[in-house]
Amino acid sequence: MKSIASRAFLAAVSLHAPAAQAAADVPQQTPDSYAVAGERITVAPGRALNLRCVGDGPQTVLLEAGGNADSATWFRVQSLLSSQARVCAYDRAGYGFSDEGPLPRDLDADVADLAALVAAAKLKTPLVLVGHSLGSNIVRGYARQHPQDVRALVLVDPPEQGADALLPQAWKAQDEAGRVQRNAFLDACLKAAEAGTLDRGEGPLASCLRAAPPWQSAAVAAATRAYKLKPSYWRTLRSELDANAVIFAAPVPEAESYGDLPLVVLSAPVAGMPGVPTEVGKALQAAREQTHARLVAASRNGRRVEVADSSHDVQLDAPEAVVAAVAGMLAPPR
Repeated sequence: MKSIASRAFLAAVSLHAPAAQAAADVPQQTPDSYAVAGERITVAPGRALNLRCVGDGPQTVLLEAGGNADSATWFRVQSLLSSQARVCAYDRAGYGFSDEGPLPRDLDADVADLAALVAAAKLKTPLVLVGHSLGSNIVRGYARQHPQDVRALVLVDPPEQGADALLPQAWKAQDEAGRVQRNAFLDACLKAAEAGTLDRGEGPLASCLRAAPPWQSAAVAAATRAYKLKPSYWRTLRSELDANAVIFAAPVPEAESYGDLPLVVLSAPVAGMPGVPTEVGKALQAAREQTHARLVAASRNGRRVEVADSSHDVQLDAPEAVVAAVAGMLAPPR
């Protein structure tokens, strides 16, 4: 039986194939342009983040990836939306073509980097911010700190928060054991990366680098593998996962408010949880429903949209749903 921590880790280190075949006009594979850096923006002395922008519309949309993901996860959304707006995605510190950032890689660090990127790249504000999974927490944090720079929020299948209070005590103990096991595995991957032997990993180490998903072109898959061979990637991933456990343990605060800011929550269907006891599955589902409901209620212009035929990776499985939500937030040209 997998603990919540181990299930979350497996989701983070896996790149999922789409649950449904994308429409004919949606790119099927990542363009090879994602195999090289876009524009590296200096956000601190000696440190830069990789930014990719397409389109030249009057409004700017900024896309924030989920945990253990880079800008390539948005290739379908960027392609479909580029005729309507300037659409930018970036690699967080330690991922893709971005430099490693100082540890810990917690929410405060990610929000600070996002603010530095917006300022240094001179992105046109107010922005429509789109965040997937963990990215939804980051764009929420930015919106609270910089409300004048945000036109709207699109939160793509936000992860459940506050499940700890609903779970059986025995399960929480098992979850903690799973976190210890996960970190031991990550430390082993890091050690092999530091030794330069990770690409020849055998046995358990063979799981450090997973097969590329079908939506990645050969060139993008090779570039992704190259950055995952670096020690900086494993330090970043371990820190991000530890920080996430803290974020997701607490429910969305009742006091969290965005006033009249337009806000959409895109909810994917609930996936099955093999090996998870019924009572635990119900607790996780209750936490998810509570999370999405509280986020919608955090704005007087909040609404929820159910996205059928999609996994958690809505931006890959149903990019049209993301595009439709964003298009509804774009103000008429001035």
